Amino acid sequence: MEAGLLLLLLLMMMMMMGVFQAVETFCDGRQDGAQCVGALGGTVDIQLVDNAAEIPVLYWIKDASIIFRWRSKNNKTIMRDNRVTFIPSTGTVRINNLIRNDSGQYKLGTFNSNGSLTAERTLLLSVEAGVSSVQLVSECWSQGQMQVSCSSEEGDSPQYSWTLDGHTLTDSELFSGNNQTNIIVLRQNISGRLVCSVRNRVSESSREKDISTCGPPSPLLICGLRFLLVVLLLLSICLYFTWRKKKDEKDKSSADSEDRDNSVMMVEMSSAS
Repeated sequence: MEAGLLLLLLLMMMMMMGVFQAVETFCDGRQDGAQCVGALGGTVDIQLVDNAAEIPVLYWIKDASIIFRWRSKNNKTIMRDNRVTFIPSTGTVRINNLIRNDSGQYKLGTFNSNGSLTAERTLLLSVEAGVSSVQLVSECWSQGQMQVSCSSEEGDSPQYSWTLDGHTLTDSELFSGNNQTNIIVLRQNISGRLVCSVRNRVSESSREKDISTCGPPSPLLICGLRFLLVVLLLLSICLYFTWRKKKDEKDKSSADSEDRDNSVMMVEMSSAS
């Protein structure tokens, strides 16, 4: 008894914390070819007929397998899956704890008391994962723009939208991207409360963030670049004077060698005369 109570309290706490979010959807399946959608792990209610009490026999089939069978004569429903419930008075079928394999084409067949087929319809059910745990990540660019990325840990076919202080982002605020992309770049000097909303056909979630203007490049970086420039300038000067000194020494050595050669030549000429 105590263990059961503790488990119940734990489940309630998890639901309050958002760990369990049973999404319920409704679909009108009374038209042939209806498109229905349900949330993974959630519940979908599909109305098949107006009132099953007026229909002698009803079958609901998926992949040649009978999901349930209804007979109004004895007010009896034969179910093949304990996750499925049929409510004859409203003609609605409910599927709980939806799984991926629930996606597919379903066929409804109704029969008269003689066993003749009176109507046949199909519908397509798609089970999608709802969006959850939306995250916003921002990064400042060197010229003062801000890149913001929006993502969802789960969610099939997510769609994105953005607002800043309650209004849709405008071209004067966007440097690149648009209100339907998950990555945008804001222009310089843009600040305020930024909200990214992520939705699909079964759920919606959002995340907001207060953003401030991106400042210029770090002063430390600027000082470092200036210091590097000074070092390169001094090194260039040192290399120039070193080269100049070696050149002067070489020129002087060449001149001394030429003077010696001239002296020897003059001595030789004097001796010959």
